[in-house]
Amino acid sequence: MTALAALRRARARSEVRLREVPAPARLAPFAVALSAEVSAPAAAGRRPLHGPAAAALAYAGAAPGGDELAAGRFILLHDPEGSAVWKGRFRVVTYIRAQLDAAMGNDEMLGSVAWTWLVEALDARAASYAQAGGTATRVLSESFGALAERPGTIDIELRASWTPRDADVTRHLEAWSDMVCTFAGLPPLPAGVTPLPHRRRSAAR
Repeated sequence: MTALAALRRARARSEVRLREVPAPARLAPFAVALSAEVSAPAAAGRRPLHGPAAAALAYAGAAPGGDELAAGRFILLHDPEGSAVWKGRFRVVTYIRAQLDAAMGNDEMLGSVAWTWLVEALDARAASYAQAGGTATRVLSESFGALAERPGTIDIELRASWTPRDADVTRHLEAWSDMVCTFAGLPPLPAGVTPLPHRRRSAAR
């Protein structure tokens, strides 16, 4: 319960809407998973998390609003026996996705910028970690035929994981919340980082 209590102490930014989702069952003996969405316009508010962990987890959240700017998933894995691969008893596994202008897809630095956001967010929150790794992917979408007038888009996706040095994962969840907001282009950003321009998703699908 120490790790769950640490998550309970974490407070996400008000623009982030967090909720519990089913955790993967085969990655570790114990796991808890949260999803996050940042939409525009964001409305500030607070409400408790619902689900089996409701008694242990509570967060600041934003009511559902307009177009989705960024979304992600935070999974905390725990193996009481420890893992030689993780080099620890806990492992954070994350996924973040945001849609950008298609022109950004030609920026060769986009992937490294996404990884820099992760490292700087963890450092800014003084979240002690080890064994960090990840993959940044750019997904270009083009429309044809009856949808040819729809502008192209580029999605940036970051899949990453790292090992918290202890069970106090409060700062890790808060850092991840900051990352989701950075992907959404919301200020404040880590020093020296410029927000990437976003194109709001069209309501027509």
